[in-house]
Amino acid sequence: MEDETLYERLLRYKKEGKDAVLVTAVEKKGEGPVAIGIKMLVSEDDEAIGTVGGGALEYHARERCKDIIKKRESKLERYLLNEEKIEVDNRSDMTTLPMKCGGVVTLFYEFIGVKNHIYLFGAGHVSKALGHVLDTMDFHLTVIDDRKEVLDVYPYGNRLVEKPFVQFIEEEGIKDGSFVVVCTPKHANDYHVINKILELGLSPKYMGMLCSSAKLKDYLKKTYDTFGEDVDLSNFYAPIGLDTGGGSPEEIAVSISSEILAVSHGKKGHLHMRETENGSHRYWED
Repeated sequence: MEDETLYERLLRYKKEGKDAVLVTAVEKKGEGPVAIGIKMLVSEDDEAIGTVGGGALEYHARERCKDIIKKRESKLERYLLNEEKIEVDNRSDMTTLPMKCGGVVTLFYEFIGVKNHIYLFGAGHVSKALGHVLDTMDFHLTVIDDRKEVLDVYPYGNRLVEKPFVQFIEEEGIKDGSFVVVCTPKHANDYHVINKILELGLSPKYMGMLCSSAKLKDYLKKTYDTFGEDVDLSNFYAPIGLDTGGGSPEEIAVSISSEILAVSHGKKGHLHMRETENGSHRYWED
C-alpha cells in the first residue's frame, strides 16, 4: 500500500504473520549518508520501506535481512564505508563496504516476527487440543482442513483455511524452517501431505505425523518406493511427540508441543522414532 507509513506496514505484517526486519542506524562516526535513528523495514519477501542511506550500505543491509529472517534473531553490525570490495576485516568487528565516505556506521537488525510458523493439517480432536496449548505461545498457527463444519467450531489459530490439504501446499507452500503437524482424518491424506512436501523440495524444520507403529511402517515402505531409500527424512518425526505415556487428545497435545519446543530450542538428548526396521522401532537421539 503506497500511502502506508513504516509503522503502519509493520503493524500489517504482524497481523498477517509476515516476518520482517526493522533496520535502524544506531551510531555513526565520520562521514556518511546516514542519520542516527533512520530506519528501513524489510519483509520476508524482500519488500522494503524506508532507508538506511542508500548505496552499498543499503544493498548489503537488505541482503543481511534475508539471513536475519532465516535465523529469526536480532543482530548489531558495524560497517566501514570505503572504496574496497565487500569483505570482513578479520582484525575488527567491522565489514568493509565500497563507499567513498570513510565513516563508520552501526546498524541494529531487529527481527520482527513470531517464534515460528506452525501448520496443522487437520482440525480434529488432537489438533484442537494442540491448538489450545500452542495458542498460549508466540507461534503463528495455520490450521488447514477441507471440512467446513469442523473449521467453523475450531476456536484457535491465527488463520483457518478451508481447502484440500495437498492443494494448500501446492498453492501456498510451507515456510522454510517452519513446523508441520499432520493429523488429518484419513491415513491417505497424511501420506499425501508429507509426500507433497518431499516432492516439492520444501524445507520445514519439523514434520510430525500422528500415527501408529503399523501405519508408520506402511508409510515408510510407500515413501521409499516413491522416493528411494536415500530420501531425506531427517526432519520427520513419527509417531509424533515425546513418549510421555499418555493417550488422550490433551496428553498427546502436550507431548507434541513439548517435542516442537525441544526442536525449536535446539535441545538434545530426547528420543524420537524415525524409522522402522524388520518390524521393530529404531529411535534416533537429537
